[in-house]
Parts: sequence; structure tokens; C-alpha cells
Amino acid sequence: MLIDDNRADNYYHERVIRNNDSADIIIAKESAEDGLAYLKTGEGTQPDIIFLDINMPGMNGWEFLEEYHLLDKQLQSKVTIVMLTTSANPDDKAKAGTFDSLLDFLVKPLSAEQLDRIIGSFF
Repeated sequence: MLIDDNRADNYYHERVIRNNDSADIIIAKESAEDGLAYLKTGEGTQPDIIFLDINMPGMNGWEFLEEYHLLDKQLQSKVTIVMLTTSANPDDKAKAGTFDSLLDFLVKPLSAEQLDRIIGSFF
């Protein structure tokens, strides 16, 4: 699942994932609220991994993580979350380390090498 308000970023990252043959189904949501709503319904394909942007209007990535923490623990145990952002701010990276559900912090754009490393590390 890609959660990013930037359509171009979602499109690019979807292409990287498809070209790397890393997923059969890719779900793209343009807001944290839509991503959270999708997860809460339990309908459709539940993601193995979520690539999450920080800076989005409405609910940002940090707020998404706080709400995500309130979801069913069984669902949480099945999902790997990676922050994928334009922010190279050390404070953001440090803050990311305070969320148990967040397993990595990457600066956009997602590359095939980064994707291979994530899949090798977590799957």
C-alpha cells in the first residue's frame, strides 16, 4: 500500500514495485485518512507493507501512525510500515524511531535497491 498525497509519487513508486515484480496488488491512497479507512474495513486485500509519507494535508504520517496503533493488534502484526518521505530532517528520522510499528525510514524516491533490501530484511 502506498499512502501519499502526491499522485506522481504514487505512480512512480507503483512502477518501481511492479518493475521489480515485488507485488501482485498495489493499493494507492492519496490521504492518510483514506489509508486508515481502508485498513479499518478489513475488506479487500490487506497490505503486507505500507509505504507512508509524512507531509500530507489533513492527517499527516505521524498522526496516521498514532491512529494505526489503535487498530487490531493482529492486523498490525501482519503489516510492515516504512516511512517514505522527502524529509531528510534528522528530527523526523529520530521521531520515526519512537514508533514500534515503523520499521524503516527512507527518503524518496523509492529505488529497486531499497525495495530489495526491505523485502530481504522483513519478508
